[in-house]
Amino acid sequence: MKAVIIGGGLGGLSAAVHLASEGVDVKVFEKNSHFGGKMMAVDEEGYHFDFGPNTITMPEVFTRVLEKAGLPSHTLTFEKIETHTRNVFPNGTTFDFSTNPDVMKTQLKKLDPKGYQSYEKFLKEIERLYQMSRKHFLHRTFNGWKDYLSPSLMKSMMNVRPLQSMDRFFREYFSNPDIIQALNRYSTYIGSNPYKAPATFSMIAHLEWNDGVYYVKGGNTRIAESFVQAAEAAGVHLYSGTPVSKVHTYQGRAAGVETKDGDFFEADHVIINGDLLQAVPELIDQQERKKMSDQKLASYDPSISAFVIMAGLDTCLPQLHHHHLLFSRDYEKEFDQLSNGAYADDPTIYICTSAKSDPDVSPKGDNCFILVNAPAVSGHQQNKEHYKALVYDKLTKAGIPVQDHLVYEKIIGPEEIEETFGAHRGSLYGPSSNSRSQAFMRPFNKSQDLEGLWFCGGSTHPGGGSPMVVLSGENTANQIIGKIVHIE
Repeated sequence: MKAVIIGGGLGGLSAAVHLASEGVDVKVFEKNSHFGGKMMAVDEEGYHFDFGPNTITMPEVFTRVLEKAGLPSHTLTFEKIETHTRNVFPNGTTFDFSTNPDVMKTQLKKLDPKGYQSYEKFLKEIERLYQMSRKHFLHRTFNGWKDYLSPSLMKSMMNVRPLQSMDRFFREYFSNPDIIQALNRYSTYIGSNPYKAPATFSMIAHLEWNDGVYYVKGGNTRIAESFVQAAEAAGVHLYSGTPVSKVHTYQGRAAGVETKDGDFFEADHVIINGDLLQAVPELIDQQERKKMSDQKLASYDPSISAFVIMAGLDTCLPQLHHHHLLFSRDYEKEFDQLSNGAYADDPTIYICTSAKSDPDVSPKGDNCFILVNAPAVSGHQQNKEHYKALVYDKLTKAGIPVQDHLVYEKIIGPEEIEETFGAHRGSLYGPSSNSRSQAFMRPFNKSQDLEGLWFCGGSTHPGGGSPMVVLSGENTANQIIGKIVHIE
């Protein structure tokens, strides 16, 4: 059996390893010079930045790929950060996320008596949401509408709070608006709006409050590097700097791919790993995809994008934590502006400074990866220098004078994200989860138009975020080889 994978992101590499380890002849074509997709290393002037992701959860998902290829799980060193995220609010209040119950309860007792009383109940409910999702959704593919008609699946879906928003869910357990705002930020992990996204995704809080936040020694991009090692160990043929220009079809089947250089590679199965909202129209003639027409693809609401500043400093700012957030005064207004295609005039600012946990990655000073939510690309382009100044000004007023210590600076906006990663309108996670249909019925993993054509990555099931993307590749590979995964 031959398989061709278009796109060497984490999902594509995961699928490649799982297929090749079962004897499939696998070729992966990646248009960029690096593999790993958005998990891209930026190393400049002595500073290392992980373009994404900065927060790692579910390490077992990544190590399973390595073990499948015969590599030891300790190829990657996952270091748990117990008290991992400093949340700072406009009134000067701070609240630190931690997996240490004593740290959390001490803060809640002072800041949110309702939250203090509800803490254990909240932990149990977010764990239940996660375990339900893990058992019924995360480890399976959805290949058609019939997959949703199972009575047991429908019952499970109704038990994960699909009709409640994340914001409403968090308000059941907490009363302090600052703490609710910090929790609502979990919606951005799937590129969505907390006032619209289903409460199901509140399970993300379980991963950070119960399970743990991790950092990979040497930089999170070591995950992508280790996946390349795993692919090579499994016998995968990797082609970097090789864009695919067309998926060839024959009698209703995907028959292979043609590269930009005109080379043809035959395949029994073709997997598109990437944002299918952009990749499908580029690679497949419209007459071959009646159920995934341009009109259908254009109907999806894209997830949010990002405005990123990578700032290398000549010093270490002691007030910064590994994960550090400055919240806006009006979170609902911020998301309203984003949904209307505008940059927020008072943005929430996330700063990852991995040198706080791993000084070796940036020995000259702090490596500040600064991320602000941005709208998907529309007709209007934001002046990057103007918006950068707004971000730096807010940081300075908060006592974080990044601009005064700059040695290196690089800006990446939604337009660059769209171009570099083939992301539809620069969206980070494919379709948003702002509606129940997009949250629970994402584009299927199997093409409804062409036999032998499959999809993995953040724009299909089970969704965005690096662990989910890796699972999508694993799930799709298992479906192709007819392997059933049983979840205990």
